[in-house]
Amino acid sequence: MNRRKAINRILIFASGSVLAYGGYRWYLLKQSPDFSYLEQRKNLLTSLADTIIPATDTPGAAQAAIGGFMAILIRDCTPVESQNRFIDGLKDLEKYCSKKFGRAYANCSQDQKNEILRHFEKEGKLFGGLAGKVEGRYVGMPFFQTLKRAATIGYCTSQLGATQGLAYDYIPQKFLGCIPLAPGQKGWATK
Repeated sequence: MNRRKAINRILIFASGSVLAYGGYRWYLLKQSPDFSYLEQRKNLLTSLADTIIPATDTPGAAQAAIGGFMAILIRDCTPVESQNRFIDGLKDLEKYCSKKFGRAYANCSQDQKNEILRHFEKEGKLFGGLAGKVEGRYVGMPFFQTLKRAATIGYCTSQLGATQGLAYDYIPQKFLGCIPLAPGQKGWATK
């Protein structure tokens, strides 16, 4: 056998392996998500959201109890690819917590929780520019971005978040497109 034939066969084998792996990953992203796993982790979702939006002078995400809402938002309003990446991210987070700290996420200290979320934020960065948009569209959004989005929407649309976390005007009178906020003033919950 000469060198050219050997190199061609190696290239064909390598290309076939890459295509097979890519096809397998694509299949995993398009398969039906494990919603029963997600439903069983509502307390974990609440704990994750509370790390992102902790209680200060306003109630946090745990007081708003948004874990159930986040599960519904992921299940009903998120593309299949992002659902699978999110559920896989939850599984990875549980494995990471038990491997690194030897306990569940809810039992970790606040510093450990922050370290865990920083790790997953760094790990789940999208590419910049057009490549990031293509990745988000066809491969789905990373775990941490989906988590932040669901926690923010859940908190801002909850009664506690809209009335105590944000400024809420019960009877909006007129629309003023641009009003500067006073120092220390909360953002508006109504438009």
